[in-house]
Amino acid sequence: MAGIAAAVASYFLFFSKTSVEPGPFAGNPKCADVISRAPETVLSKHRDDVTGKGVAAWGDGSVVLRCGVTPLRPTTNLCVTINGVDWVLDEERKQKDGVHVLTTYGRDPAVEVTVKGDGAKAGDALIDLNRAVREIPQKSKCLSLGDTL
Repeated sequence: MAGIAAAVASYFLFFSKTSVEPGPFAGNPKCADVISRAPETVLSKHRDDVTGKGVAAWGDGSVVLRCGVTPLRPTTNLCVTINGVDWVLDEERKQKDGVHVLTTYGRDPAVEVTVKGDGAKAGDALIDLNRAVREIPQKSKCLSLGDTL
């Protein structure tokens, strides 16, 4: 009986963590700051126990944050500004599999947030996560069509 209890405890200790692929620049010290500022809940989902540097997840991986992804180049993809942070939606990924992948624009290191499920919740997730991200200095901003004419 003690052997079964030890096996179950080992399973939860070693296998219940969510594994997330870190971004190529996850070792940037600013990423450690982002992760330390990340909230305990996003979209009312509790933070997961995650393996990977510069990563956090909530709701069994339904919301994932990866700090240290490659900064975006100028793009025509939809960019939204939420409380002073510019986020670009990966429209191709949304069309392909319905997953909302949003990446900060003009910040280095860049932060990527993936929201599975109800796309209407993606904006709410960004509101929850903005405090963790906005301390990374913004070097450039998204432009609207009116800014370029």
